[in-house]
Amino acid sequence: MTATLDRAFARRWVDAFATDFERERARLTELDRAAGDGDFGANLRSALGKVQQRLAADPQTARAVFAAVSDAFLDTGGTSGPLFGMWFRALSRALPETDPADVTQLAEGVREGTATVQRLGGAEVGDKTMVDAMVPAVAALTDATGTGPQQALTAAAEAAEAGAASTEDLVARRGRASYVGEVARGVLDPGALAVALFFRAGARALDG
Repeated sequence: MTATLDRAFARRWVDAFATDFERERARLTELDRAAGDGDFGANLRSALGKVQQRLAADPQTARAVFAAVSDAFLDTGGTSGPLFGMWFRALSRALPETDPADVTQLAEGVREGTATVQRLGGAEVGDKTMVDAMVPAVAALTDATGTGPQQALTAAAEAAEAGAASTEDLVARRGRASYVGEVARGVLDPGALAVALFFRAGARALDG
C-alpha cells in the first residue's frame, strides 16, 4: 500500500492514538499523580471521547479531521487539553484544503503547533513537559522532508520517544510538576509520553 497523508490515514492515526492512549491510560494517570494533580489521564480520555463525537460528522480531509481533534481538545478541562488543542489546530491549518498532504506540510504544522505551546506555556526543552517530546519530533520531521511519510513519522516517533525518556531524570521547571521539585525526579512526564504515543500511532497507521 502506498503511504498517503489523506483523510483515511488521519482517521486511522487518530483511532490508533486513542487505542494506544487507552492502553497506557492507567500508567499516564499514575505518572501524573506522582508529579502533578493526577487528572491527566481523565482529561485526555474526555478529550478523545469528544473527538469521536466530532468525527461522527465525517470530515472529508486530513485538515478537517485534525480541526475536529483540535476542537475536542480545546473543549476539555485542565492545562493539557487546551495546549494539545492549540497544537492540533496549528497542525490542521498547515495541511492543504484538499488531500493529500505531504511531509513538508506535516512538519510545518507540528513546528507551528510546538511554537504555540511554547509561547503559551513558556516551556523549553529540559523543563520536563510535553515540549521535550515535541521539539525533537519537529527536528526529525524537518530532517525527513523529501522522504516518504513512513520514514518521516517513524523518525518523529523515535525522536519523541527519546525526548519523553529524557524527562525521567529532570527536575521540572514548568507545569504542575514544578511545584514538587525533586519529588518528580525519576518520573516520566506524562504529556511528553502522550506526544510520543501520538507519533508512534501515526507511524503504525500508515501501515493501514
